[in-house]
Amino acid sequence: MSPVYDVIVAGAGPVGSSAARECAKAGLAVLCIEEQGTIGYPVQCAGLLSLAAFAECETGPRSILNTVTGARVISGTGRVLEIDAKIPKAHVVDRGILDREIAESAADAGAVFMTKTAVCDVQENRVVTRGMNGSEEFRFRVLIAADGPRSTIARLYGMERARTYLAGIQAEGRLSRDRGLVELYPDASPEFFGWVIPTGNGRVRAGMCGTQQVPERFAAFVRRLGLSSDLHMVTGTLPLGVMPRTYCRRTLFTGDAGGFAKPTSGGGVYTGIRTARHAAAVAALCCERDDFSDKALSEYEKRWQEDMGKELALGYRLFLM
Repeated sequence: MSPVYDVIVAGAGPVGSSAARECAKAGLAVLCIEEQGTIGYPVQCAGLLSLAAFAECETGPRSILNTVTGARVISGTGRVLEIDAKIPKAHVVDRGILDREIAESAADAGAVFMTKTAVCDVQENRVVTRGMNGSEEFRFRVLIAADGPRSTIARLYGMERARTYLAGIQAEGRLSRDRGLVELYPDASPEFFGWVIPTGNGRVRAGMCGTQQVPERFAAFVRRLGLSSDLHMVTGTLPLGVMPRTYCRRTLFTGDAGGFAKPTSGGGVYTGIRTARHAAAVAALCCERDDFSDKALSEYEKRWQEDMGKELALGYRLFLM
């Protein structure tokens, strides 16, 4: 007989680990499954978190590399618009450290983690995994999908996905910049924008997102900046536009798996962890009532809509303009 958990969380990024932590705090038996061998890697994020987003993580300051107070917007012709609040507005973080801290807090609350394991199928209330121990099955009462923009679970269910996907590239290297200001380059990528984020000690993260010719545009962007050859490059996918339905079949879709990134900035940590909190609350309610019907699960969509639905919908309309 396969083990039974109140909640299984697919994905141990900030959203999945936050969901696991909140469920465990509610007294639920939780299993969090992560396909990577090390939580927090590979990094697929710019690592710039607003103060509100960082507060949602509920971690200590260990992951903070730098704190910025504003932004400098630079056009293709070189014109500059500087907005500096002169007070802390966002933290630049080491996402590997941040992700592990959130996972550790979830484990301290009682969640069980299983790494190097991928969810490859869902059959009724069972997940089928493939990992170091071969193929295994685990039963759940509620499944929380936090498995990223290419969510395997959403694909298995045939769910209608996020409306838009952007490709992203980022590199870290040596470049002398004001450590207190982020730089934004709207013309570097017409579909979105390019950025330079100072991490301190004369180093920056430079990146961009777009829908076409992203590698070529990024190469031109790096040459324009004069970024050093000491590069650590990462790629990723940014989903924009929340999927039309974020629940079904005992499953709640959170974070990037549900398309919850902010369309105006691409930030997904704040909105993602908010969805994790709502998903955990509804999972606890369903387990308490022993009701896992779609009607019961729809409470999740009601909660996140009331929390940030209007903001996300407006942001996506602005993105399309």
